[in-house]
Amino acid sequence: MPKPVVPEERRRRRRPTKSGTVLSERLIVETALRMLREHGSAGLTARRLGLALDADPSTLYRYFRGMDDLTLAIGDALIGQALGGWAPTGDWRADLRAVGLRIHAAYLEHPQAAVLTASRVSGRAHELAADEAVLDILRTAGFPVPDAVRVYHAFVDTTLAFAALDAASLALPRASLRADEEMWRSTYARLPATTHPRIAEAAPLLATRMLTSAYPTALDMLLDSAAAQLDGVPGE
Repeated sequence: MPKPVVPEERRRRRRPTKSGTVLSERLIVETALRMLREHGSAGLTARRLGLALDADPSTLYRYFRGMDDLTLAIGDALIGQALGGWAPTGDWRADLRAVGLRIHAAYLEHPQAAVLTASRVSGRAHELAADEAVLDILRTAGFPVPDAVRVYHAFVDTTLAFAALDAASLALPRASLRADEEMWRSTYARLPATTHPRIAEAAPLLATRMLTSAYPTALDMLLDSAAAQLDGVPGE
């Protein structure tokens, strides 16, 4: 006979761990985020997570199907943190910009987790709520469905791509990050105009701009394009 399906709430551990902590999905995700911040993705294993929670590693599988399922929950938690307290204002461009900047910032607060999760699709509650919010902003603004999906696609991928890129830089060892930053002030700034005239004339600006994220600029360019498209869309 097949084993009966145990309801999710009955699979949860009700007894506290040896340290007196009662486990929950939220606690596990928060602990995993801390471990990623301190040790990187290589340091996040079921065994180490169990030790950090003072629980047998097998207990984690009462909450998640495996470490990949936990990874999806971590990504969803980042989106939840990003949109916590946010509410639309009715100005579609300002609202979309705020959502993008919030998500980007939330990922950069947890760079190791961002690198691990930015390319994943969880289908979990916070991700679904964010997707619904973005599509609603665009549809309410007047974008037809095909155009709304196209702008949504570009918006989401641009936001997550920059989050992954910028987080990957922050996740580097400090010496490597400093070396990369110094390259703009050393090698690039010293190139002669005779061999690299365009780099030479732009070197002072490059040394400043290239140390910051291009996401806000890219986001504004995307919104400019979407606004121009909306202005040329006839009423539905």
